[in-house]
Amino acid sequence: MLTRRHIRVKVMQCIYALIHSKDDSLEKQQGFLNASIDKMYTLYLLVLSLLIEIQKHAEAQVTLSTKKYLADSTDEYPQKDRFANNGLLLQLAGNPLLKEALSKRKLKNWYLNEEYVKLIYKDIIRSETYQAYMRRPSQTYEEDKKLVQVLFKEVIAPNEKIYDYFEDDQLTWVDDIPIVNTFVLKLLRKVTKEQHPSFFLPELLKDEQDREFAQQLLIKTLLNDAKWEKEIEGKTPNWDKDRIADIDSILLKMAICELLNFSSIPEKVTINEFLEIAKEYSTPKSSIFINGILDKLVKEYKADGKLKKMGRGLL
Repeated sequence: MLTRRHIRVKVMQCIYALIHSKDDSLEKQQGFLNASIDKMYTLYLLVLSLLIEIQKHAEAQVTLSTKKYLADSTDEYPQKDRFANNGLLLQLAGNPLLKEALSKRKLKNWYLNEEYVKLIYKDIIRSETYQAYMRRPSQTYEEDKKLVQVLFKEVIAPNEKIYDYFEDDQLTWVDDIPIVNTFVLKLLRKVTKEQHPSFFLPELLKDEQDREFAQQLLIKTLLNDAKWEKEIEGKTPNWDKDRIADIDSILLKMAICELLNFSSIPEKVTINEFLEIAKEYSTPKSSIFINGILDKLVKEYKADGKLKKMGRGLL
């Protein structure tokens, strides 16, 4: 789920938090980094559990509609419980491993905040996609799957109230939401009717090397801060360090650290990754500024024999 670029962003966030909190505790920042990575999985589980709660709410609505004495909009549908019996939603709701993961982390957010479930459900039943699905004469797993994909992409993921809820819960989730939503949508597209329950519980990191990469990038960037500062000053003679944006300074130090300390990562990969991060998180001209400095440094490091790379490298 987490790529190396996402990991770099999380390291950047930790260093930024340290600078602005005036807290120089490396141990505390290592803990913050680990927690930030792990909480992303909590966000993923909450998104899946929202789908489960929507199915449960739909089921409850069907039960209520059978007790009504007056006709309502659902009477026009040939099968009132079609959405409640959506094959993919039932697959999620009945997944024992997913239930265990939610229980283990004590994630009852939607149970305690059911107004969000109701809000999403109302948006769903008002959508043309839902109404067309409910009017169909038949129901197949593939049709069920396609419906959930479209509703997730067009109704659930873009919902601003859900976004605000996640942001209020954990500030670091602001950057994680698009990543998690994209990943969930990929799973919804790939899932099959006979899929093993573990399919919905993927590993957060590809392997432990990724977590080690995150920790080492954080530690080596922070412990050698003065050294990286001098490297930057040498390539920006007309710039006062106070005029360099905090994010630009952090990204430059991280990039220099990675260039000199991670031999398995090609310099082109390092430069490209940090330029892309700069485009997203800093000023419009930051990527040009950072690229100019890194380009000079790479040429200098190569000439001095400082840049020692080996292997194919990883993103």
